[in-house]
Amino acid sequence: MTIPTLHLGMARPLSGGEAVPLDTPAHHLVTHGVIVGMTGSGKTGLVMVLIEEALRAGVPVLAIDVKGDLPNLLFAFRDFAPSSMRPYVDAAAEVGDTRSPDAIAEELATRRRRDLGESGIDEAALQSFAETTHVRVITPGSTAGESLHVLSSLERRSSRWESDPESARAALIAAVSLVLRLVGRESDPAKSKEHVLLAVLAERRLRAGQTADLGSLLHDLLDPPIDDVGALPLETFLCKKDRTALAAALNALLASPGFALWREGGSLDVAAWLEPVEGRTPATLISVAHLDDEERALVLGVVLEEVLAHVRTLSGTQHLRALVVFDEVYGYLPPHPHNPPTKRPLVALMKQARAFGVGVVIATQNPMDLDYRALSNAGLWCIGRLQTDADRARVIDGLAGVGGASGRTPGGGESAKDLAQRLKKLRPRWFVVRDVHAGEGLMLLRPRCAMSWMRGPMTRGEIRRARGVGGPPSRESAGEPTETVASS
Repeated sequence: MTIPTLHLGMARPLSGGEAVPLDTPAHHLVTHGVIVGMTGSGKTGLVMVLIEEALRAGVPVLAIDVKGDLPNLLFAFRDFAPSSMRPYVDAAAEVGDTRSPDAIAEELATRRRRDLGESGIDEAALQSFAETTHVRVITPGSTAGESLHVLSSLERRSSRWESDPESARAALIAAVSLVLRLVGRESDPAKSKEHVLLAVLAERRLRAGQTADLGSLLHDLLDPPIDDVGALPLETFLCKKDRTALAAALNALLASPGFALWREGGSLDVAAWLEPVEGRTPATLISVAHLDDEERALVLGVVLEEVLAHVRTLSGTQHLRALVVFDEVYGYLPPHPHNPPTKRPLVALMKQARAFGVGVVIATQNPMDLDYRALSNAGLWCIGRLQTDADRARVIDGLAGVGGASGRTPGGGESAKDLAQRLKKLRPRWFVVRDVHAGEGLMLLRPRCAMSWMRGPMTRGEIRRARGVGGPPSRESAGEPTETVASS
């Protein structure tokens, strides 16, 4: 059987030598990847290349988009015609550029043809990519992409309550945290009495084969079907006055038109997201760029708990059967003692997913924020230019954790001090790469050009248009919001 490979670009040994194609076997990513680099280093471009190469190898991708860049995958045009780029050139023009949109589109198309040609990608390769992949963008709390019932693990009963109650409970806890955040209450499962009570009431219903929709939970708060919570009487744990206030807050949330967006659309079904679509390899992008920071953490906590639950249902394999990509993980996998809702499932995925053939790739421009204990077994490291001494030292420590003698980088033949200087001087779109499975030591990589036009962060209106469901540029494209996300 042919082993699928990912063509990342051209690379040469750090010590010098001839540049050769870096074709990484897909199964090397089963032990996960880390991409770090300051703003402007080309980090997101490399992330996009990894996604494209996984899809070309027939590996389904689930990608989390925080900044709004990854929906650029919708711009993997099947040809080099300027007309494909023309509707989106306004934001691509540089300040002071007085040329017509047609002239700008012509120049961009010419540049794209040149850059992709240098990477060995012609129009036939673009057409093949378009015909063999299926890209979908899901936007929780918004109708820009596909709608998502973020609370489906709460309001739509899952069969996991029989087969895997532990993962079902974890998803339920994440959903309850999101609900409490939306009504302005304490959402930490370890601190909030309201969280504990709602979770107890919801689990009681779900284990009995019922639904735990918010309307039913509201009535359970007003007319409790239980007498005790833990070792305490219900009235002592949370008095009737507080339960009534919580019920009133939930009712106001249910009545809010904006909240309806959280409860529409498909369920959180990771297995379905990773299934081929009419024989084409799927890329599912969860875009949360339109949410505020706390909403992002809570929504992604719910999503990642579902990813972890799905992974645990798979059989073991050494082949890469799916890739989870998180571009800009800053704030979501921080070191101790910080513990956002995303950290537990991310750490568990980094530790366990490899046994099931699921790779995780995380990228960030803030390496000081990463919990390196979770990354100690990452097999592929791609390091772009880093601005501060602390960032460089932290990443070199991470490389040493992958394996290597004291004072030397693993397989690189350079001291930590020499490598720090090299990282300081890296030019944009150059990376130092360490693949622990390859045996070549440290390599210097120039990634290939992404097939997708890297236009920059996309607004909700632009996502609609790129998906083919929008009309002319909306007010939002000009900077005016067109919809409201439910929030406290």
